[in-house]
Amino acid sequence: MLSYLHGPTCIAYSRSPHWTLPLPSLEGGPRSTMPALPLDQLQITHKDLKTGKLRTSPALHPEQKADRYFVLYKPPPKDNIPALVEEYLERATFVANDLDWLLALPHDKFWCQVIFDETLQKCLDSYLRYVPRKFDEWVAPAPEVVDMQKRLHRSVFLTFLRMSTHKESKEHFISPSAFGEILYNNFLFDIPKILDLCVLFGKGNSPLLQKMIGNIFIQQPSYYNDLDETMPTILQVFSNILQHCGLQGDGASATPQKLEERGRLTPCDMPLLELKDIVLYLCDTCTTLWAFLDVFPLACQTFQKHDFCYRLASFYEIAIPELESAIKKRRLEDSKLLGGLWQRLSHSRKKLLEIFHILLNQICLLPVLESSCDNIQGFIEEFLQIFSSLLQEKRFLRDYDALFPVADDVSLLQQASSVLDETRTAYILQAVESAWEGVDRRKATDAKDSPAAKNPNGVMEMAEPAGGTSSLPNSEEEECMGAAAAPGPAMCGVELDSLISQVKDLLPDLGEGFILACLEHYSYDPEQVINNILEGRLAPALSQLDRSLDRQVKPDPTPLLTSRHNVFQNDEFDVFSRDSVDLSRVHKGKRKGENTRSLVNDKREVLAQRQRYEQYSVVLEEVPLQPGEGSPYHGDDYEDEYDDTYDGNQVGANDADSDDELISRRPFTIPQVLRTKVPGEGQEEDEDEEEAEDEAPKPDHFVQDPAVLREKAEARRMAFLARKGYRHDSSGAVAGSPRGQGQSRETTQERRKKEANKATRANHNRRTMADRKRSKGMIPS
Repeated sequence: MLSYLHGPTCIAYSRSPHWTLPLPSLEGGPRSTMPALPLDQLQITHKDLKTGKLRTSPALHPEQKADRYFVLYKPPPKDNIPALVEEYLERATFVANDLDWLLALPHDKFWCQVIFDETLQKCLDSYLRYVPRKFDEWVAPAPEVVDMQKRLHRSVFLTFLRMSTHKESKEHFISPSAFGEILYNNFLFDIPKILDLCVLFGKGNSPLLQKMIGNIFIQQPSYYNDLDETMPTILQVFSNILQHCGLQGDGASATPQKLEERGRLTPCDMPLLELKDIVLYLCDTCTTLWAFLDVFPLACQTFQKHDFCYRLASFYEIAIPELESAIKKRRLEDSKLLGGLWQRLSHSRKKLLEIFHILLNQICLLPVLESSCDNIQGFIEEFLQIFSSLLQEKRFLRDYDALFPVADDVSLLQQASSVLDETRTAYILQAVESAWEGVDRRKATDAKDSPAAKNPNGVMEMAEPAGGTSSLPNSEEEECMGAAAAPGPAMCGVELDSLISQVKDLLPDLGEGFILACLEHYSYDPEQVINNILEGRLAPALSQLDRSLDRQVKPDPTPLLTSRHNVFQNDEFDVFSRDSVDLSRVHKGKRKGENTRSLVNDKREVLAQRQRYEQYSVVLEEVPLQPGEGSPYHGDDYEDEYDDTYDGNQVGANDADSDDELISRRPFTIPQVLRTKVPGEGQEEDEDEEEAEDEAPKPDHFVQDPAVLREKAEARRMAFLARKGYRHDSSGAVAGSPRGQGQSRETTQERRKKEANKATRANHNRRTMADRKRSKGMIPS
């Protein structure tokens, strides 16, 4: 037995005497010298059937192809009608037998059949095109149909696996250059086929499929150009959805609007079947793009060349809320169909967010982690530019941050680079936070950690047809719900009433008590509650409740008196906190017998404060003691002599410009209003003040000669100009000689210059110059 290990299962092949399928080697590295020639250079000798002579021809020749017709694949019937099921099984048996025969051919015969048999390519194309996807509407098929689908799925995958392998063994191989030309020139693989392969076989076979697609792009780089040319078509899919929904996209204003487009209906107004087609189309597109980028992330650079991140976020912001609103408003229509559409739309939402995350991770984050510190600034700038262009897409930022926190990515960049622009990053984080305003922030941890579904019974996970939404397990449902499946905190008050109203608007026949019980069970997630009610998949405890149960109003356990708080809390007149109040201190209006004079003469408050202020004067430099009186501060048994070693030293700042408060202690003075009047004290104080005024030095009001000050200022100005290299200004020559003695030529020129350049208005800045003189001390203030 020869087995391939890949994905969650193991594929086994029986070795027959007629053919062997060696383990594929998808690496394109250097190869040791081998005696065998590659298949593209190999010549075979065979006998001519017409002449009977031996002749030589290339191994890859149309004559080597066997005459065999491969029938086209048709999907299983949607209804399990016996006649249609029998017809399907018969056709599928032909296809499976033909593919098994193809896989059993030797290396050269296999490639001749693949290259020159057009019916084989049409058969494989029909399978990739018509095989049911995971989220297609489907009734649970019969067991024999399921077995046949598994067999076909396995055979088709093995056929494409062998077609993508240029080296099967040391004796059977094709040179890499010729292999790339064979694939490209004969259209064995193209971008639509690669997309279908990823979405059909990616789940459970991702590692092997990554090697297959990577080997195709390595051996034939022209597929990158094909992918680049395919991007406008992919972007046109999003534009078509917006146009069909009557929503104006970014590119709508670039081209004139057609007359027939003016009458398009919005998602809320279009028929239900038309809305269903749009949602299924969107789900298939998002799933296919996500599967391709997940299998082959090197294509992200090509996607971003066309500004795919911004186009994706803009489409999400416009289309997703409208489609969600259209489904929620159709409360009276087919509930089962609406539940399936809601699930597919939630799945599309999550895949769009994951596509954006893959692009961001491959373009910006992974290069930052893998590159050196000198080469990461370009990737960081790309990250900041992408998010700066998305700041107006509030709904997209909120949903993306719930699934993949933006703060984590910014923290990663801050750790990788020490010169990150903190202003731009703070602005981006603030914009993300503002997108959450008015919305309960709940992280979608369940959606990020949901495991991939596995099928232990089959060879690999096939594209199982989904029978509505009831055929999907709970784990798959949580995966499809995306950010909506996040558990929320306990709510009450207005928020809880809003959630109950949201469910009741769609399902008006339910009671508020039943809705409240469902919300509490599903972590206050109204979307999950609506989906489970429509699908009939409530928890057993909820299924037993009465659906018309009313909501019970719970009394507030906290009384009003014990919960109120104000500035008079627990004061002496608070009757709510104490039982007895001193009524003698309570009166109404003015007290009897009181007037202004008696109120002013009442010195009780002053006497009460006097004792307090007198206590501040107990700290004295010397305490006088009477003869025979012991010290009030020291015991009689303490006879140690006072240490006066450092009494003469000034401790602290004793500079020439220091304040007196730093070297001397100001004696304490009792406020005059609190002093006890002593006869003669006022006169002594007045005499002390007069003596202090006489002893104080008189201020020197002498003002220097202004002419001397002007000479000093002129000298300083001339010294400054000399240092700067300015030419000496001979403006002093304007004064000239005394009158009657004639003037020199220099004086005449200076006077002419002054006359030409004098001020055009009067006053000549006298106030400004006077202020300058006053600031210099020339004029006493």
